[in-house]
Amino acid sequence: MTEFKMYQTLVFKIYASIDGGLIRIRTTGLAAPVLNRFLDNMLGIFDGNIPVRITDETLYFSTWMPPIPSLAYDRLVRSQVKNIIASTLWKLGIPASTNPEQVTISITEECPNRCIHCALPDTRHKTSLSVPVIKDIIDQSVDMGATQIIFDGGEPMVYEGLEELVAHVPDGAISTVFTSGSGLTREKAQALYDAGLHAVNVSLDSPREGEHDRIRGREGVFCEAMTGIAHCVDAGLLVDMYVVAAPHNVYELDGFYDLAVSAGVHELSFYEIVPTGRWIDREKDILSPEHHQLLDEFVECTHCGPVRVFSIPHVMKTTGCFAGRRWLHVTPQGNVLPCACIPIPYGNIHGEPLKDIWRRIQKTGIYRSSGCLMRDDAFRAGHIRTGD
Repeated sequence: MTEFKMYQTLVFKIYASIDGGLIRIRTTGLAAPVLNRFLDNMLGIFDGNIPVRITDETLYFSTWMPPIPSLAYDRLVRSQVKNIIASTLWKLGIPASTNPEQVTISITEECPNRCIHCALPDTRHKTSLSVPVIKDIIDQSVDMGATQIIFDGGEPMVYEGLEELVAHVPDGAISTVFTSGSGLTREKAQALYDAGLHAVNVSLDSPREGEHDRIRGREGVFCEAMTGIAHCVDAGLLVDMYVVAAPHNVYELDGFYDLAVSAGVHELSFYEIVPTGRWIDREKDILSPEHHQLLDEFVECTHCGPVRVFSIPHVMKTTGCFAGRRWLHVTPQGNVLPCACIPIPYGNIHGEPLKDIWRRIQKTGIYRSSGCLMRDDAFRAGHIRTGD
């Protein structure tokens, strides 16, 4: 049985193997009895779950994570260790800096859709970042420790030069793209694969064509999404079907799963709707405790199925929110936010280095939350302007 080394020191080692299609974690070393208790929740994310892809030499656990082994994965482990230490120090009242592990770059505002929950503010200027500027953001992000560069928009498929940007991401990080599927032709999918894209996240708001098109504000976008998925699967890309779980679609979880299986995607991811962007005044239209229970039960029932299910709300119960702690977002105007959902700029990449802005975010001490701050009434009252 092939074992993949996930972590190794002189006194502690973590290995992953595949048994019956499921990942099994094995730890060894003198420090294992102590560290196993400390890392139990984190290792539980892997143990007993299916990978999205496996070869003789490489384990692809998720579309959201570098393959094992790889330089990007080794860098992620080092970053995780540093960030765990920093988080522990914060709990003890000792300020400590973390690394941004995931940096999202909204490369353009251009988009043919008008989604009712879009997080990107409408400037009506159709702003885009230039290729040289984006390459510089990538370089700065990776230098700071980032191991995942995400390109989104708007609709990134309409951006001239997307393949060039993907190819610019070094081996120390993976690149992914968020898309509605609009413009994701067979040729585009193949070009992105050739450029080295790790995975593509295609957004679905309903497994029903008419409802999805309604939420996206345009007829035909469901067909574009499903066709784009097929092109990406054919090209050999890892494909994630990305769902923003909301009161209007949380009762369709089984339908999403059936659609994911039939489409042949590798992962089905769920995020939780955030009252931001076009949804910013709808702070009560979010998932209720009952909805969360439905999602948790769904994850439990499908964790051994043919498609890996990744529920970000489920994981955040263990990890807390990563906004401004391990996540960072750059808008098409160059503004730097703690994440795409928190519309508070702490600086602009056109005026100062990204690391200086990151330090400014860290010094606030705000971004150590157990949950999404945009769903916190006190945070919204003190920091967020609505109704403009």
